[in-house]
Amino acid sequence: MVENNKPDVSTSAESLPGLKYIAGVDVQSALMLDPAARHDGFKELEAWVDGSLDIYRPEFTPLLFPVFVHFYLDLIQLGLKEAAVRFYEAYSPRLMPAHSAILHHLSTLLLPIHMTTDEEAARFRKEPYRLRMSKSGFALFVGWLTDGMGGTGGGVGDSFGGEKGRRGRDAVLRVVNAHLKIDVAATTSALLSQGNLEETTGLVSSLVGGGSPATKGKTSTQVDPPSFNAAQSPLKLGKPPVDPALREEADRLIKETVEEDGTSMDIDRPKDKQDGDLPGVAPEDMPPLPPSFREVDVRREVARVADERKRIRLDPTLLQSSATAEVAPGRRKAVALPSVCMYTLHDVPDGNIPCATFSQDSSLLAAGFEQSYIRLWNLKGEKMRGLRSDFDVNNVREARDLRRIRDKSGSTTRKLIGHSAPVYSVAFDPLAGSAGPPHWLLSSSADATIRLWSLDTLANVVAYRGHESPVWDVQWGPLGTYFASGSRDRTARLWCTDRVAPLRVFAGHLSDVDVVRFHPNSLYLATGSSDWTARLWDVQRGACVRVFVGHQGGITALAFSPDGRYLASGGDDLSINLWDLISGRRIKKMMGHNAAIHSLSFSAESNVLVSGGADWTVRCWDVKSAGGNVASLGEDVTEKNETSDLLATFPTKRTPVVDVQFTPRNMVLSTGPIQPANANQAWPSFLS
Repeated sequence: MVENNKPDVSTSAESLPGLKYIAGVDVQSALMLDPAARHDGFKELEAWVDGSLDIYRPEFTPLLFPVFVHFYLDLIQLGLKEAAVRFYEAYSPRLMPAHSAILHHLSTLLLPIHMTTDEEAARFRKEPYRLRMSKSGFALFVGWLTDGMGGTGGGVGDSFGGEKGRRGRDAVLRVVNAHLKIDVAATTSALLSQGNLEETTGLVSSLVGGGSPATKGKTSTQVDPPSFNAAQSPLKLGKPPVDPALREEADRLIKETVEEDGTSMDIDRPKDKQDGDLPGVAPEDMPPLPPSFREVDVRREVARVADERKRIRLDPTLLQSSATAEVAPGRRKAVALPSVCMYTLHDVPDGNIPCATFSQDSSLLAAGFEQSYIRLWNLKGEKMRGLRSDFDVNNVREARDLRRIRDKSGSTTRKLIGHSAPVYSVAFDPLAGSAGPPHWLLSSSADATIRLWSLDTLANVVAYRGHESPVWDVQWGPLGTYFASGSRDRTARLWCTDRVAPLRVFAGHLSDVDVVRFHPNSLYLATGSSDWTARLWDVQRGACVRVFVGHQGGITALAFSPDGRYLASGGDDLSINLWDLISGRRIKKMMGHNAAIHSLSFSAESNVLVSGGADWTVRCWDVKSAGGNVASLGEDVTEKNETSDLLATFPTKRTPVVDVQFTPRNMVLSTGPIQPANANQAWPSFLS
């Protein structure tokens, strides 16, 4: 079907003659029950795509995935389980690993009843899978569907003739007519960028259902993601305002701290001012915060300035060019790349941990386990002491009373028990920043609760209930007080620590909300979902203001750049997309990982991105470079399929990287559980 409001769309699959399958009912029924037709059809489609010219292959390769899915679902719906399994085993490797998550899910659907009870299968059946082609590429595809000709290389199309080839193409044609929506652009194939292809590929028709008041009441062709993003009000992406009284007190404290050379640390530096092209943030735009600043706020501001002075400056451009004469070639990598410190968890039960995180001052590490507990480590080797169980609350009147009732003995690691199901996310409060250790820890679990833990007493303080399903992620806002969560119930929620009920419910995703992140100025919340999209929400209004479409799998990781301009997203398709928040458009696609991407983090200058994944690597990326050199859509992702913006790869021995995090001084901390050779080892719980 054609998007008539777009000037670059000229025709569609349904508007050309010869694409509607017309046959007698008996013949149709016979073909529907013939598994060989689907087997032959997909084999011939695969051969035709591989034999097409290089210029057209990026357009044709995305056809394979939806045709495979519907052929498999057809066989299951007809009760042909054995034929479906053979079809899956024969052709699914071609689509791995870019679609590994959805393919694994499909392999679990083996009964006709699953077609109605499974949400993913029902969505593929009800919604059109959208594709985009150039006019010439579409004509070649039509030629192949109708007579087996068009775009094939020498010797590739020989098997397309005859009755067998016609039945296979007819099976593909039925899928095209019933389940695909091909938008045909008037531009040539050479001008049709890969980003343009991916942003309009997939089940995208229902991603924006009506949208904002500007798009309300219009046809569905006017509320696709780019149109929806363009209709929104400008975003306020500038830095949050600083309380003048807080700034004055921090200035006073800084001036008292004079370095040996006699210079002071001035908090009001040019780099601390608003960027000219980013809309500023007024105090009235901010969510409600405590009316007056506290001592911890002053210490955080002072530490921020100290970190700025002592920060390692990363310059990845030194690796791209040899024009910098003042830096020796042997020193360029040291200047361009961060140091990475890897904390390896040994003897983890089942060899896996769902989550882990570091405190901002790098003193604590927390990890959540499938056995429903949380373990803390003090990375400085200091002992953590909780409260005795026999103390009387009425006798606690001041801070020194708390010191008296602490355990006399302690250890560098402690276990927190309170959840009744696997723990999927943990987060330290950011209030003290790098000035000192955190006082609070948040955790979320499959028991549908979020728990707040006191790190002073090492005890659970509050259990927040509101989600109806497992809570996959929980994250603090940049200034503490507020936090957000994402759940299997398809919603994200905004919470405040002093209330047990959520303040906002962000609803709009079509599947699980797997990851949540706050913008550095606290005004916006980003969510990543299994529906292959990321969204940006206005925290104050609870409205969606951006939809990011381009991944070919669920979103597994998100990160905002500290300057507030960019959002990075990692997905099941093994790619990292960099998004411009102002326009909502993708800047570039970064590839190199060979397995799931678990975590992302930006450097303080927003010019380097690090990622950690299940392929046992930490990878560094140049944010500012153009990237490129990506293989065609749908091709197997190998270690050779890396974009040019990949600066370095740091492999571990056998450790999937669960979390990566830049410190304020541009050092990278990472952690993960080593995969033991013997999975039946005991659990002594120690860290190296």
